[in-house]
Amino acid sequence: MAEPPTGVQAHGRRANRRSYHDGRRVNGYVDDPYHRIRRAVAARMVAEGVTGTRPVLELGCGPRGMLDPADLPGPLVLADLAETALAGARQAAGPRALPVCLDVTRGLPFRSGSFAGLLTGELIEHVYDPMALLRECHRVLAPGGLLVLTTPNLATVQDRVSFLLGRAPRQVDPLHPYLWLHIRPFTASLLRRVLRRAGFVPLAIRSNQVGWRLPGGRWVTSRLLARLAPGLGGSLICAARRPAEPSSPRVTGQPNSA
Repeated sequence: MAEPPTGVQAHGRRANRRSYHDGRRVNGYVDDPYHRIRRAVAARMVAEGVTGTRPVLELGCGPRGMLDPADLPGPLVLADLAETALAGARQAAGPRALPVCLDVTRGLPFRSGSFAGLLTGELIEHVYDPMALLRECHRVLAPGGLLVLTTPNLATVQDRVSFLLGRAPRQVDPLHPYLWLHIRPFTASLLRRVLRRAGFVPLAIRSNQVGWRLPGGRWVTSRLLARLAPGLGGSLICAARRPAEPSSPRVTGQPNSA
């Protein structure tokens, strides 16, 4: 996978490990209704879309993975950069889950075609080369395998209005608290484009909720609007499939005589 300038990738790696290794901190994050909905939608898309008995891989599982092994037809592989987070996820998932410590910026240490499904939540926006990550996801998925990913939406309804008024969307604001971690923001259309370029066929984009932050910090949210217009929602939840291998052409007619 392509590396950014010397030291930059290592800095990002350390920053992500520091931010997400602590189970207590992450538990508060995933228990928030915003993320509970996102995680539930993504897990349901995997459970309903995976076929076959090959394993399913969850990349960047953190201390609390999204997938329940009981909902899957095959084994579950949990992968994360932080060993302490991975240990927590493994304990929560039970004996059917296999933990693997890895760094996605250095490629995935799996054979091509190993997995029936792959789920990665809130990870693609953290890497410098998302195309390289998606190509690796494509490689390790079996033909017909399902990819489900989630990422914050750059073009939420409130950020669109802010941009029209001359204000920067939060994810490109240098004062945004997550900008040092979220370095590759996506819109729904951009996400479809990069998935196609990596060899996937996008299937569906969902969202958790469409929200509007009022003065004082209170949010007004709608799940109905998220279902009707997911490109306006807070989180993009996308399913895509690696195309099945083309069948060999059938030979018709009589062979030529010698």
